Amino acid sequence: MSAASFSDSLLRGRAAIVGASLGGVPMAPGRSPLEILGEAVHGALADAGLKLSDVDGLFTGSSYHFLAGLSVAEYLGIHPKFCEATMVGGSSYVGHLLTAAMALHTGQCEVALVCYGSNQGSGHGKLKSMAETPLYEAPYAPRYPISSYAFAAARHMHQYGSTREDLAHIAVAARQWAQLNPLAYARDPLSIEQVLAARMVSDPLSVLDCCLVTDGGGALVLVRSERAKDFPKPPVYVLGAAAATWHRQIASMPDLTVTAAAESGPRAFAMAGLTPQDVDVVELYDAFTINTLLFLEDLGFCAKGEGGAFVRGGRIAPGGALPVNTNGGGLSCCHPGMYGMFLLIEAVQQLRGEAGARQVANAQVALCHGNGGVLSSQVTALLGTAATV
Repeated sequence: MSAASFSDSLLRGRAAIVGASLGGVPMAPGRSPLEILGEAVHGALADAGLKLSDVDGLFTGSSYHFLAGLSVAEYLGIHPKFCEATMVGGSSYVGHLLTAAMALHTGQCEVALVCYGSNQGSGHGKLKSMAETPLYEAPYAPRYPISSYAFAAARHMHQYGSTREDLAHIAVAARQWAQLNPLAYARDPLSIEQVLAARMVSDPLSVLDCCLVTDGGGALVLVRSERAKDFPKPPVYVLGAAAATWHRQIASMPDLTVTAAAESGPRAFAMAGLTPQDVDVVELYDAFTINTLLFLEDLGFCAKGEGGAFVRGGRIAPGGALPVNTNGGGLSCCHPGMYGMFLLIEAVQQLRGEAGARQVANAQVALCHGNGGVLSSQVTALLGTAATV
């Protein structure tokens, strides 16, 4: 049996999300990251009909707490049997989903809690730069992290002819979704012309090509699939998940136009037994507009170099052929430092039919893709309703 088929047979549909909640979105002035996390945790447990004392697996990460697992467990007053706090940037929480499924399947825990909280938008200790200085890039005085993403955007434009207008279509689509989401931070109308005329931050990316800086937290509760139907809400099953890391600093990225999503995506699809054509809702880590374009290509929704043409004409906007970032994404909904958790919660709400005005009709399969570092850590997950298991 190959490694791929071994993983497929072990984990596909073996864990399910039975509770999900946001906290402090989009702003929670005067509250600490742990307080925001706590709100999300209590909301997710209430959603699942469980108590804190039921939690015996903890999966978390933080830019504020060096020993995040210990800090969160102490704050919540829980004594987990299994604690995992791998930190690979914004993709961490999508990675935690995979680890939680593994821990549940192997009996390391019975109730897994994945959680995050941040007050980056309103807090005094705003996180604006990298703690670890890239030695080979620092002499050129880049702006972290935007210059790294601008580097990739400029290369894609040079190599494939994509344009700033193509990227503007991504920003506008995200804003149109946000206008349907009462919790989204940025809901004013946005046009292609406004994006193109916006203040340049790091050529070719303007301020409207960049994600927001907000507060926010989120939490998920997972159990083994055989228990999933015993909870109040429809379960959402983990069909496939995979991670890949190819570099740390942008100067070490093998090809500025190809991310490690080109590896994590196919492996996640293989585990799930699905293809891009089977996906109803796509939630991508859009820290910058170039992210969405690169990930659509690397995950197989269009060919490499065709992302610019793919996003034109409202294809990824409300009413388009492929709903992408249906809550408004990091560009228009929220982005409290690390966005991966919010991909998952939006996917759960869509698959449960709880997304209100932005609900995608008959959504059965959702793809979530997390990004960490500077296009560095890539984690892909496929979630599905009971009909997909």
